[in-house]
Amino acid sequence: MEYISGVVERITYENEENGFSVIKIKSKGFTELITVVGSLAAVNIGSIIRLKGEWKMDSKFGKQFAAQDYRETLPATVAGIQKYLGSGLIKGIGPAYAKRIVQHFQEDTLRVLEEEADYLVNVAGIGQKRVDMIKKAWQEQKEIKNVMLFLQSNGVSTAFAVKIYKTYGNDSIEIVRTNPYRLADDIWGIGFKTADKIALQMGFEKNSFERCRSGIVYVLNELSNDGHCYGTREQLLEEAEKILEIEKSRIDSTLDRMIEEKVVILDEGEGEAIFLLPFYHSELGIANRMKAILAEEILYPTTNVDGILETIQKQYDISYDEVQKDAVKTAAASKFMVLTGGPGTGKTTTTLAIIKVFQLLGARVLLAAPTGRAAKRMSETTGLEAKTIHRLLEYKPPEGYKKNAEYPLECDVLIIDETSMVDTILMYNLLKAVSNATVVILVGDVDQLPSVGAGNVLNDIIDSGIVNVVQLNRIFRQAQGSAIITNAHKINQGDFPDLKGNRNSDFFFIEEDEPTKVVQTIKELCTKRLPAFYNVDSINDIQVLCPMQRGETGAVNLNVVLQEALNSSTIAIKYSGTVYRLGDKIMQIKNNYDKNVFNGDIGSITKIDIEERILVLNFDGNLVDYDATELDEVVLAYATTIHKSQGSEYKIVVAPLTMQHYVMLQRNLLYTCVTRAKKVFVLVGTKKAVSMAVRNNKTSKRNTRLAERLSKLNP
Repeated sequence: MEYISGVVERITYENEENGFSVIKIKSKGFTELITVVGSLAAVNIGSIIRLKGEWKMDSKFGKQFAAQDYRETLPATVAGIQKYLGSGLIKGIGPAYAKRIVQHFQEDTLRVLEEEADYLVNVAGIGQKRVDMIKKAWQEQKEIKNVMLFLQSNGVSTAFAVKIYKTYGNDSIEIVRTNPYRLADDIWGIGFKTADKIALQMGFEKNSFERCRSGIVYVLNELSNDGHCYGTREQLLEEAEKILEIEKSRIDSTLDRMIEEKVVILDEGEGEAIFLLPFYHSELGIANRMKAILAEEILYPTTNVDGILETIQKQYDISYDEVQKDAVKTAAASKFMVLTGGPGTGKTTTTLAIIKVFQLLGARVLLAAPTGRAAKRMSETTGLEAKTIHRLLEYKPPEGYKKNAEYPLECDVLIIDETSMVDTILMYNLLKAVSNATVVILVGDVDQLPSVGAGNVLNDIIDSGIVNVVQLNRIFRQAQGSAIITNAHKINQGDFPDLKGNRNSDFFFIEEDEPTKVVQTIKELCTKRLPAFYNVDSINDIQVLCPMQRGETGAVNLNVVLQEALNSSTIAIKYSGTVYRLGDKIMQIKNNYDKNVFNGDIGSITKIDIEERILVLNFDGNLVDYDATELDEVVLAYATTIHKSQGSEYKIVVAPLTMQHYVMLQRNLLYTCVTRAKKVFVLVGTKKAVSMAVRNNKTSKRNTRLAERLSKLNP
């Protein structure tokens, strides 16, 4: 082993997932900067570090020093201190403020920050508010560094140190030392595997109850991420055995204790189903609420619906077919109803007729949808206000939903659009806020992908057979001219779509098999061909939808390619290996109730404050501040997965579909993808992949017991 010392001049690369970094240091006796590689998380520009490691020759990058360990000391020179403070280490001090502070205090700067920070108010442009921010940030970074060093000493990445500190504060080390498995429960982004790595390094027994309990909860959470509300006992034992690598009998006894302590719920029916508490209570709650609503008397007479429909048809110059008229009559004669159908079948027109009939009958009608975009579209098509379900229920953290059983929604009729997107927990919270007298109408396309969250609510309600269901099948004449609509129906029926698009078509297929060429074609379509031909905005009007996140033609790589091609802004913040630029299109990937932003919401970065390391994100007019450390809640969204596109419509959709996506090639995935496009759909890929997707109608079954619970009801 050798030792070298030097000043950190640049951080060339930093992977916050595993701590691996590439840095450049200036060292005495070396004329050029030395490249250092290794686990160097928490190193800051301007720091003086002493490194232990060995020299190696990289075939691509040349001579490097591979560090195994390092120690950091604070910089001593004025230039070093300025570089150190200006590196983004302290919130409230960027390059400009660092220069002013160091010019004022010179070599005494770091002592002032440590011991007499109130004197910072004497620096030009720094007020008391900023002084308080800097004092807090200086203290935090010291604590965070302690957490980082503690985690690093246990052989773990320090990427989550900021989050750990924000959650536990000065108790961080004590809590982690006592029970590191709490991290998996308390901190979003830290899973069982990370917590387990810390625990085992710290000497926790592989057979410990804490470890087994955390492993079982992890498996149940992973199942819920795949859409399941429960796991079978055998499923849990099998999966937990794989990750825990201990005897099944130990896992089985831990599971029994968890059931006894009500950490999880055992639901005995056909086989043993093990639920996490929120999913069990939500399924049971939906069933009980639907039973109560269905048991109430129907309030509206149906004798004059035909007359009202005639009036509406004359007033709006609309002609309804018999199925649509039946749908309206069924709605008026129901307490709970489902209206379903594919694109072009008149769902919107029928919904509008239902609204008008109820209004003419004197009913108060409320409209809602799961996402901001879906609610906005519902407002545009009906001319009435539609809210997101969360906004309708007046969700305000930390209190929760203000609309609930005690303070129900004030309406006679509630209509929910895009219901296929509504998961089990959200549906329960919605129905809790619905009075028994209210008529509930769920509208959605049952053939689309199910919700991102756990459950298969719309399908389960239909399959239960306890509510009236009207399915619209006829494609209206004006929709028949759209190849997007006709091909969507062909795909849904298992027929191969017509890929011979002409210049005037709205559905195009570009045959390409080579992944690199697929990416290049998509780049050209988004940057040149489509904007030029259709006079649209490359970022806001075109959406790339991918079957998968990973791979060369996956959303992650396409985002990098498209960001580089479409956004040249130099105002940017880097976090966790991703550069976020001013003007970037982004997507929220976690429900954040504090910010009123939810999984799947798309927005843009409208402001970046480099000094404060704060970004302002715009989600359909909702301007939200994000600290740089919160950027793991968002991803770039020039390209996104088809799953995440549910409930959204885009002027133009471009989608790769090749045999690279083999595991994801399913009929409902392709159907959902095609139906997201309003004006133009472009498929780049192979006919073989299209054929495989169309033929594969085996949708993965989700573990839910909602249909079974509902079918047992006797309203």
